[in-house]
Amino acid sequence: QVQLVESGGGLVQSGGSLRLSCAASGSIYIIHDMAWYRQAPGKQRELVAAIGRGGGTNYLDSVKGRFTISRDNTQNTVYLQMNSLKPEDTGVYFCNADIATSRYQSPSTYWGQGTQVTVSS
Repeated sequence: QVQLVESGGGLVQSGGSLRLSCAASGSIYIIHDMAWYRQAPGKQRELVAAIGRGGGTNYLDSVKGRFTISRDNTQNTVYLQMNSLKPEDTGVYFCNADIATSRYQSPSTYWGQGTQVTVSS
């Protein structure tokens, strides 16, 4: 069984910073792409940032230049450094990873339970 556990959310004032972490554990052979999504009240879940195993990244346009995604493959962990936060960044942030549990299996997609980020104006 594989688990993703997020941490680092909270309440911050506009212009502040937060760093989210997501650690994968369990029966892991290899982790491919990892990503952060967010869901604001009444809105659909959206991709915020993604990172490949080799370090290639892509970002939602509205967070470019403010957020940085990174990963530590030795710790099976993905991070999201969020700077210059705005009230519109408020939402539940979920991590996501494509994980193979053996060399003979195709990867499956796993989700964390989510962590709340609230940015006050």
